[in-house]
Amino acid sequence: MSCQHLDALNAENLISKANYPVFRCEACITMNSRWVHLRICQTCGKMLCCDSSPNQHARQHYEETGHPVMSSAELGEEWLWCFVDQQKKNY
Repeated sequence: MSCQHLDALNAENLISKANYPVFRCEACITMNSRWVHLRICQTCGKMLCCDSSPNQHARQHYEETGHPVMSSAELGEEWLWCFVDQQKKNY
């Protein structure tokens, strides 16, 4: 099954994790909470916590903004996730 959101992105046009000097979920910091893994919104560049984290800020961000694709911000991981189509793609 194809996903237009993922197909529109490739390694050359991604918001890179190299752009971030500090890896953290600002929403979790504000709440004095912890996160499990981090994601980067490929529409606006916001770094957020994953669905395994207690607050699921990446999912909340998608639900509030409609920004469809997140990438993993974890070192050594190179994949994208589309909330709309529930699909993952490696890059």
